[in-house]
Formats: sequence, structure tokens, C-alpha cells
Amino acid sequence: MTNTQHLTLRAGDIPGLHNIHKFAVGFDNIFNELERVSNQRDNYPPYNVVQISDDEYAISIAVAGFGPDNLSVTQDKNFLIIEGQSPVTDSDDEPNYIHRGLSSRNFRREFKLADHVEIRDARLELGILTIHLVREVPEAERPKTIAITYNK
Repeated sequence: MTNTQHLTLRAGDIPGLHNIHKFAVGFDNIFNELERVSNQRDNYPPYNVVQISDDEYAISIAVAGFGPDNLSVTQDKNFLIIEGQSPVTDSDDEPNYIHRGLSSRNFRREFKLADHVEIRDARLELGILTIHLVREVPEAERPKTIAITYNK
């Protein structure tokens, strides 16, 4: 029997990758975010992210078996946090499952939001929780065109 080793390659392990930061001014957080996301091993519950327009997005999460009383949606600074607490059931009332394909475990999903993104609303319909997000950049922070004057 051979002893096998599993090696995990991380962004910090790639030679020369630290030099990329010299050319990626302002994108330093992207590398940290990529590493954070790659470390999330749990894919429960499954979700979709849809771009509705340049400034509107929707995140849909499959939450079959969870009701409004078992779910929470929170925005904490630049993070969207979705949590589900499994309904507590009395073990005597628990049916004798032959096959249990629908999970009812607790979960916590976090999404990093860009600056100026706000949650417009959250709706639960047919086992799908949909969170509508809108980016509203203040007028003072929007790009502006500068007129160039010249002398003849």
C-alpha cells in the first residue's frame, strides 16, 4: 500500500505571484477574495447569481423546507449574509425516512458586495429565496469628464 500525499496549491505558493501586485494597483483585495472563496468547501445550499442590468443583480438560493421564520438576510458593511436555521422537530414526530434527499441542516452563506451595493428586497417563493441587489453610486463619486482647453 502506497502512502499518497495531497498537495494544495494556493495563490501565495505560486512563484512570482507577489510581483503581480505591482501591476494590479487597486486590485489587492481581489487576490484575498479569490483565496477566501476557494477555501469554501461547502456548496450547500446551491445558488444562482443573475445580472439584471449594469447596476442590478439577483441572488437566488434553494432553501426547500425553510420558511420565513427559519431564514435571515443581513447586510453587514460589504457582506451579504444569509442564514438558515433548521426547524426544530421532536424526534418522536420525525418520520422514518427510507431516503432523505432534502437536506434540512443549518447553513450560512456570505457574499462580498461591491461598494454602494444595497439590498432592495428579499422574497421567498416556492422554496427559492431571491435577494434583489442594486448598486447606487452617489453623484459625487461617479466618473466625470473633464474638458480639455488649449491655446492656439
